[in-house]
Amino acid sequence: MFPLQRNRRLRTNESIRSLVRETSLSPQDFMLPMFVAEGKDVKVAIPSMPGIYRHSLDNTIKEVKEAWNLGIKAVNIYVKVSENLKDNKGVEAWNKDGLMQQTIRAIKDAVPEMIVMPDVALDPYSIYGHDGIIENGQLINDATVDALTRMSLSHAEAGADFVAPSDMMDGRVLAIRKALEENGHHNVGIMSYSAKYASAFYGPFRDALDSAPVDSQNIPKDKKTYQMDYANRIEGIREALLDVEEGADIVMVKPGMAYLDIVREVKNAVHVPIAVYQVSGEYAMVKAAAEKGWLDHDKIMIEQLYCIKRAGASIISTYFAKEAALILNK
Repeated sequence: MFPLQRNRRLRTNESIRSLVRETSLSPQDFMLPMFVAEGKDVKVAIPSMPGIYRHSLDNTIKEVKEAWNLGIKAVNIYVKVSENLKDNKGVEAWNKDGLMQQTIRAIKDAVPEMIVMPDVALDPYSIYGHDGIIENGQLINDATVDALTRMSLSHAEAGADFVAPSDMMDGRVLAIRKALEENGHHNVGIMSYSAKYASAFYGPFRDALDSAPVDSQNIPKDKKTYQMDYANRIEGIREALLDVEEGADIVMVKPGMAYLDIVREVKNAVHVPIAVYQVSGEYAMVKAAAEKGWLDHDKIMIEQLYCIKRAGASIISTYFAKEAALILNK
């Protein structure tokens, strides 16, 4: 009761504010998404994501070392697959000498303690740009799960610490967990994209990997038959609970800022770490507004990351990881 209680006493100066601050943020909270391309000494800018590039493997290793020196402990890997290697079944996805598998091995050789979480989905390998196998104009679930399981095993054999299925097929976490156990990969974890919504915020990412669904009468025009309806809340909780039951070690909510209510709901419902993906569109919006002088880039960046952490994230996958780490390290 005022004046016995004056809340502003705890806001008087930065010393007291930092002393009672409820949420902390550090580079160790971040996971850096990385795009890898074929070739040598390749660095291709992604126009819709200022400051983000597709790197060849040699430059990727340099980026990984830089991230590690900044205090970032995990990377999330995506590959740009050559058109001649794409098909409808994603066979290249479990090629032991494929670009993803080479990348995993190279990172673990160069920085052994870096946690490597390769993406598990067929869209970079698909001639149709979908996360699974298409038959009769529909994405089929069970055959896709079989392909994702083979892909996950190849990642584990290459040295991945976690596999990260982002496809949203039913039952894929259980199938992957069983396969990992049966093949002796008991310590390889699963970070499941559990509550992944069919979002317009993914646009720049699809530019980065050239993985948007193809425009054809016989192919689904979007991913709404497997990614979640953004109008739904309870469904996201159910998906996360099911993935934990099936063996997920970490569950992810994607996108980030517009879905913080889901982050908190999932955090309250499960007892495993929560990852949040601050996706390409969220990144691009901040960059574009800052370029126009409408927002203070660094202040907005740090505020958003704090908000994601405050909502319940243990891990934040963000394209801002290196920039934010530089500020936090000061």
